[in-house]
Amino acid sequence: MKILPLFLLCLITQVSTPLPTREVREGLLSSIFTFVQLNCENLFDCEHDSLKNDYEYLPGSKKKWDSHRYWRKVNNIAREIIACGDGTGNADGESTNADEWSLPDMVALCEVENDSVMVALTRRSLLRQARYDYVMTESNDERGIDVALLYSPFSFRLISHYPLRVEPVEGLHATRDILYTSGLVSSGDTLHVMVVHAPSRRGGRKAREDYRMEVSCRVMLTVDSIRALTPNAHIIVVGDFNAYNGDKSLQMLTECGLSDVSAKAVGLNGARGTYKYLGEWGSLDHILVSAPLCERILDCCIADFPFLLEDDKKYGGLRPRRTYIGPRYQKNGYSDHLPLVLRLR
Repeated sequence: MKILPLFLLCLITQVSTPLPTREVREGLLSSIFTFVQLNCENLFDCEHDSLKNDYEYLPGSKKKWDSHRYWRKVNNIAREIIACGDGTGNADGESTNADEWSLPDMVALCEVENDSVMVALTRRSLLRQARYDYVMTESNDERGIDVALLYSPFSFRLISHYPLRVEPVEGLHATRDILYTSGLVSSGDTLHVMVVHAPSRRGGRKAREDYRMEVSCRVMLTVDSIRALTPNAHIIVVGDFNAYNGDKSLQMLTECGLSDVSAKAVGLNGARGTYKYLGEWGSLDHILVSAPLCERILDCCIADFPFLLEDDKKYGGLRPRRTYIGPRYQKNGYSDHLPLVLRLR
């Protein structure tokens, strides 16, 4: 884990969170806004939700998911988020100049179970001094997984947030709600963010493609509504789309004027995607932005830090270090997805 500089520790322990005054905004315009997207891979607590099918992640399950494993997972996710911060870092995710280090301003999370998990992550993990606030959905997903958005109140002031529900396709279970959030960034601009976790590819790519198209339609309608009021709105649509570059559900979004700025993102340590399936790298995770934000992009990359990778003994090369390989638990596992990191002026 990186050591935060003293000035940052002093800053994040303050109670009040005012946005900068007009006198300092001009200087802040040259600062960097770091946005991270991460699928946490089943960040469940150890308590049963009577309305959800969460039996796989309970102490009595085959996975033997207990409080020890849960808290290790929470802190591993926290470490991963910290490593994605901005600074003069090296390939190991370690800052070479602590005085220039800063935590991510905003983090979009997929596969988080509920509010108790988010409280654990933001208030009781390695992130507890960061003072992150968060908003999240409470979907009808049968397993109980949702999406959330962490944000630093020092660089983002929340205006509103609400879920966007997608009606189930006939014969399929309800999917996750889309999380819509808007707020002011330090420059005074309004930022609109939508966090997506589209229906899985279980059963093959075509099996739920129509469902994923419905998710994209819901996003597109919301984007159109925002633009009707603010033509040059700053919009970020992010998450696990369960779609690769070229899939119809992503094409629909790019055709409505969003740019997939993560389409060519790669890592520094060999990752050519955020996910590896049957030995092939690909990206199910994406960050799409509106045209006005394209002008402010510094870079977008995959955070393939060595501690997030392990040898792929079956197919060769490296793969994400996940929490479980089949039924086998890995105490140093993180997720089967790698984070995306977008840096904006």
